[in-house]
Amino acid sequence: MKEKFEEAARFLRSHDNYEILTHDYPDGDTLGSGYALCMALQQMGKNARVITTSVPKDFLFLQAGVAFQRFEAQTVVSVDVADEKLLGCNREKYEGKIDLCIDHHMTNKINAPLKLVDGHAAANCEILYKLFRYMDIKLTREIANNLYAGVSTDTGCFRYTNTTAETLRIGADIIEIGCDSAYINKIMFETKSRKRIALEREIYDTIEYCFNNRCAIIAVTLDTQKRVGATDGELEGLASIPRQIEGVEIGITMREKAEGEFKVSIRTNGGVNAAQICAKLGGGGHTAAAGCTVKGSLSEAKQVLKEAVAEYV
Repeated sequence: MKEKFEEAARFLRSHDNYEILTHDYPDGDTLGSGYALCMALQQMGKNARVITTSVPKDFLFLQAGVAFQRFEAQTVVSVDVADEKLLGCNREKYEGKIDLCIDHHMTNKINAPLKLVDGHAAANCEILYKLFRYMDIKLTREIANNLYAGVSTDTGCFRYTNTTAETLRIGADIIEIGCDSAYINKIMFETKSRKRIALEREIYDTIEYCFNNRCAIIAVTLDTQKRVGATDGELEGLASIPRQIEGVEIGITMREKAEGEFKVSIRTNGGVNAAQICAKLGGGGHTAAAGCTVKGSLSEAKQVLKEAVAEYV
């Protein structure tokens, strides 16, 4: 990886006017990566901005410390984006134009001239932490907050199986720098809006068990989202619910994005490979956490998912 870090560092030092792309339905890792890299580049005297489809209100604090700059974009970097189709409404504008891809998905499919990909990293922010250390970037409190948000959200506050000893050491160093870990933990893992509580109540009624209770499926339709008034923020983190059920090895969360189109998140226990299941449906991700998109009615999409799981098990 040392050679990859040197290549990435040389690239970032020699270019300017950066646009940093995050994935659609952004989470703490892609936003934390984006804003941390943006601040690091600005610290280097570069122009940079983050391009994202939205920023849930719980993540607005990540923008603290980012300077607004006007410039004509010249360089495009993607962070925590495994496939260009995950760019959402930004795909058409940026497809085929990514100059540097920084990612931690083993299934990364982006064709960029330069890639810094480590599929063993628990979070994309882990890679950026190492890159910043390599480049002697000053890790300010604001950068540290972003890195902590990324690492903590992608590891379930350091509880998931992707958490390594190195992850914990990085987390400890970020806390030592002065990030507000208590605040981030509270808003990320301990606080729920009333709409979120209402949404969860609806979701529990949709749980379907299959494959001798080894698999649990929950669904959030557009009607449900409209009925409870759920925003993207309320929908964050739902994927962990089915996997938490005793005896469940494959937890599937279906979220209707548009009529007849479902964003699917699969979380697994017991060594089941979520990425392999999603790959059958054109998706990808990590061993214990992966995603894909399935089209059709709710019942049709469920059947497609069940067939993919049946083929795997």
